[in-house]
Amino acid sequence: MTASQSSPLADGQPQPTDIAESADESREAVLELEGVTRRFGSETAVADLSLSVRDGELLTLLGPSGCGKTTTLRLLAGLDEPDAGTIRVAGDPVAGEDTFVKPESRDVGLVFQEFALFPHLTVGENVAFGIQDRSPDEIDQRVTELLELVGLGEYADASPEDLSGGQRQRVALARSLAPEPDVLLLDEPFSNLDVGLREEMRREVRRIIKETGVTAVSVTHDQEEALSISDRVAVIDDGRVEQIGRPEVVFQQPESRFVAEFLGQAGFVSGTLADGSVDTPLGALSADRIEGLDAEYEGAEIDVLVRPDDIRAVPADPAGTNGRIVDRQYTGPSFVYTVELDSGAVLHCEHNHAEELGIDKRVRVRLATDHPLAWFPAE
Repeated sequence: MTASQSSPLADGQPQPTDIAESADESREAVLELEGVTRRFGSETAVADLSLSVRDGELLTLLGPSGCGKTTTLRLLAGLDEPDAGTIRVAGDPVAGEDTFVKPESRDVGLVFQEFALFPHLTVGENVAFGIQDRSPDEIDQRVTELLELVGLGEYADASPEDLSGGQRQRVALARSLAPEPDVLLLDEPFSNLDVGLREEMRREVRRIIKETGVTAVSVTHDQEEALSISDRVAVIDDGRVEQIGRPEVVFQQPESRFVAEFLGQAGFVSGTLADGSVDTPLGALSADRIEGLDAEYEGAEIDVLVRPDDIRAVPADPAGTNGRIVDRQYTGPSFVYTVELDSGAVLHCEHNHAEELGIDKRVRVRLATDHPLAWFPAE
């Protein structure tokens, strides 16, 4: 149980996120998976997976290596066949009982992790590869439109080998969009780019997808990537969806410890609810500061989720301290300190880069947040 299921903002009025969700849910589902399962011998890679992707939406499948997200993408593309369940594209079954549509016959585009451009073709010829059934004029018009869209209008006659990594990715994206697929699949689309280019390309890829209006599914293990480009995120573990929702909801209101710990650095402080308050190593927390925690849980032992930006560690007189700095990580804009509380709990605390604290420094750790905190039953 977590507090993520109800909002303390309420008064019965819909919140902005609720309104946005309602608007999204009104859109037609272009891609649907119902009870999809894929096994490899005794191992189940995807287990009874059901989800839908709405028209014009960018959904990211996020999870650790081996969780089943890439297998799911291969099932959607037609590169693999499910052992059970049904996959539909634009309402038509493409995989399921007595049905399997080959990849080339599905209205699905795929951007490979390695981009997979043809080195013997020009940039324009690469983009035109999948639309050879059109007239020469139509092909030229479509190629011109897409190269302009991805910012490579002057590169039609260039060789892919003469392009940067980011430019090659744009060509791969344009090639996949050329046939105007119902669904675009992106397999770890930024993993082959250097760190400095990834953020720029995330923005560019999202812009291009939104301008074309294509429905897209991306796969990644990179949390920052998933949270920054997606309309919704599906967090997957052991072949199952742990939680699906808007990025900010999944991050702020995790429905399981796995989601809480996988998305960013998570720390937990323990306490027992008594008379509307929870006594924790960070002090007494009013129950109304913990989302969804009300009188029905009186006497419950809980773990409250705190993230690095939720708390502060400040020097204090020894008698007023409650923890010790045991490690620190310098990220440029900030320091992230690992603090061991006297209670034994280990938390992460983010400070401005100008606020430098030494290892073994005794500190007073306190809450520094005004948003509701999620919670889980104590372990």
